[in-house]
Amino acid sequence: MNRQELVNLIKEKQSYLCVGLDTDVQKIPKHLLSHADPVFAFNKAIIDATKDLCVAYKINTAFYESMGIRGWESLQRTVEYIPSGIFTIADAKRGDIGNTSTQYAKTFFETYKFDSVTVAPYMGKDSVTPFLQFSEKWAILLGLTSNEGSQDFQMQQIGDEFLFEKVLKAGVEWGTADNLMFVVGATQSSQLGYIRKLVPDHFFLVPGVGAQGGSLEEISTQAMNKDCGLLVNASRAIIYAGNGEDFATDARNVALKYQQEMAGYLTKIAAAV
Repeated sequence: MNRQELVNLIKEKQSYLCVGLDTDVQKIPKHLLSHADPVFAFNKAIIDATKDLCVAYKINTAFYESMGIRGWESLQRTVEYIPSGIFTIADAKRGDIGNTSTQYAKTFFETYKFDSVTVAPYMGKDSVTPFLQFSEKWAILLGLTSNEGSQDFQMQQIGDEFLFEKVLKAGVEWGTADNLMFVVGATQSSQLGYIRKLVPDHFFLVPGVGAQGGSLEEISTQAMNKDCGLLVNASRAIIYAGNGEDFATDARNVALKYQQEMAGYLTKIAAAV
């Protein structure tokens, strides 16, 4: 999916919601455990309930890799089931020397046909650029994350800048606003406006809304640009909204609240431009 298609999708759906399919077989409703593939059965129901409300699905590969071949099969079924025209994210946080990163890129872009993959930038440019060589595919570079440990390295000052600032500025040089996004955690609200000024044109993938306590209002008012420029992810708050037979309806109700709130912010931004 190219940038204009993503922007058009956001405008069409009046949404920049990304639903995180971080599916833990220990947490899904018990009645699904009798299915041949309980994880896919759960994901299928969530997708059916939310596909008109979101513009992206993010699959955290750790929840699938941990189950071995069965997990990879569930992942593949899930990706193939997501309707064409919805942006797909492999939240895999890969990044290694160039020839290894090339294989990671082929895994997620060619074998599993994701639109994007999250990438760890610690090893530098040659570990990131292989992900940028694929047409209409995206690398989503870890910028400033929402976890407590982000203080350990990302917020360390080097000269007159924090390390995360150096990562953002380097990323802009490595890729373009058409093939590179940044992960910016929702709980880093004090930095969102500043980060948007540093990288005005790139999309941000923003995790941390919902269960982690990030504010959709703060994210939207501080970090939205003329193209929206945001994919706001909610995982647990949506997919585990209910645990009974009607779990998918419960998930839809939460996703609908996010979408309706997002539509209001998009209207405000459109009026201001």
